[in-house]
Amino acid sequence: MAHKILKIHPDDNVFVALTDLAKNEPLEYNGTSIPVAETIRAKHKFTEAEIKKGDPVIMYGTLVGIASETIEKGSALTTHNVSHKAHSFSEKTTTASWEALQVPQWASRTFLGYHRADGQVGTANYWLVIPLVFCENRNVEVMKEAFLEELGFLRPNRYKKYVQQMAQLYREGRSIDIETIMPEDDTAFSERLFPNVDGIKFLTHQGGCGGTREDAEMLCSLIAGYLHNPNVAGATVLSLGCQNAQIHILQEKLQEKNPDFQKPLFILEQQQEGTEAQLLSKAIKQTFTGLMEVNKLQRSPAPLNKLTIGLECGGSDGFSGISANPAVGHVSDIIASLGGTTLLAEFPELCGVEQELINRCTHKAISQKFIQLMRTYARSAEAAGSGFDMNPSPGNIKDGLITDAMKSAGAAKKGGTSPVTDVLDYAETATKPGLNLLCTPGNDVESTTALAGSGATIILFTTGLGTPTGNPIAPVIKIASNSELAKRMPDIIDVDTGAIITGGENIAQAGEKLLDFIVKVASGELRTKAQKLHQDDFIPWKRGISL
Repeated sequence: MAHKILKIHPDDNVFVALTDLAKNEPLEYNGTSIPVAETIRAKHKFTEAEIKKGDPVIMYGTLVGIASETIEKGSALTTHNVSHKAHSFSEKTTTASWEALQVPQWASRTFLGYHRADGQVGTANYWLVIPLVFCENRNVEVMKEAFLEELGFLRPNRYKKYVQQMAQLYREGRSIDIETIMPEDDTAFSERLFPNVDGIKFLTHQGGCGGTREDAEMLCSLIAGYLHNPNVAGATVLSLGCQNAQIHILQEKLQEKNPDFQKPLFILEQQQEGTEAQLLSKAIKQTFTGLMEVNKLQRSPAPLNKLTIGLECGGSDGFSGISANPAVGHVSDIIASLGGTTLLAEFPELCGVEQELINRCTHKAISQKFIQLMRTYARSAEAAGSGFDMNPSPGNIKDGLITDAMKSAGAAKKGGTSPVTDVLDYAETATKPGLNLLCTPGNDVESTTALAGSGATIILFTTGLGTPTGNPIAPVIKIASNSELAKRMPDIIDVDTGAIITGGENIAQAGEKLLDFIVKVASGELRTKAQKLHQDDFIPWKRGISL
């Protein structure tokens, strides 16, 4: 029988309600009677014994807050009685021990990927069209309108017909109370002119000029990362000419990432080409010839150590840290054991678990880089009148994550238990197998944008509340922490780990089921819900304060 409550770690002084609990409901845990002093909603926490004002709140075996007033035995934790408090951190004090998982069933498994000249293997074969500056956004949109439907990459917008129907009813003076459009079968891409091209991705952004020179340089590094990503087969880049993000900066960043870059790449500058028609005609023709070339590529088998997997969460709830995130962490450990690469992002959501991660770093220099990046980020937040403690969103709080340390302790579970082999600043490229820590904000889209820019070829995105976030070049697999969400929003959820909460499966079972799904997506056998919705979110981080 499934438990109604859970103590995550033996040292915890709080329980998690796995279902709604009534006041005075008789409960027992490991043979001990557990009091319920008030109604406790599922996902929320309540005290095992009285916690006096100023005493620590312990969860996941670590400090996640401090009682701002005395909390009676069996009472719920709220933002009124608990304040954010996290452990401090210092230099690496010890080296955590870890043994690679013995997973012969995955060691022999392969996926069908696109093998690039530099030895990388992509899970997709995309052509990228991107501007160096926001002034070129309109030209990118014009190219998008010209290409996608004509080449079979996008069906006509079915919502246009919906509006047409309502407009006709309005003209006739009739009620517009017509049925909601239901999801269609996934029949897109059935008549593509270039069947071996998974899509043309047209990206726009608001950067490249008007900000700081550092922002422009970071944008160029990010775009270079997208060009270098093995999921990208080739690209067309549009430049105006006078902006901060100059072509030569992009070329320098690309040279740093890949000195022997061999993909087709067309860079056009509007102020040199002449009229808009001249620019677009040339860009469209070059792009078309590039598509002809990359369409010759075929998928072929590759070992799972060729995967680079981004680890992300968004719209987290009180179950994320005990179901979806640990399942993802198990996948991360398997990939690390096989010699593959995983990237754990969102530095504001590592608050309070820094020392554990520092001690997991394989070298002192790596741990020192992590310390420097975390402290610099925290100081910047404080200087702007904010702080990591302000990270939890209203949705997080409503569903049981009431402090940043509590949220972080659960979010860090996505990184599993393997050693930290490298720490990357924003827009740096992952080059070392194993678990990498990537400095990004907690903002979902800014973070997923960065993960793909650092080389992620698949992104695992856990959520407890539901979010439609996707990425243009890295398939995003959406993982629900609870089954109710998976049933309510089936159009955005790919994998349900809610059975961990109800006792139907354990973390290892859920992780292996997820990895099997990953292999199918990486092979092009399955498309994620975000891909089906063409959810191509792209927001570069301007390095200001974004939590």
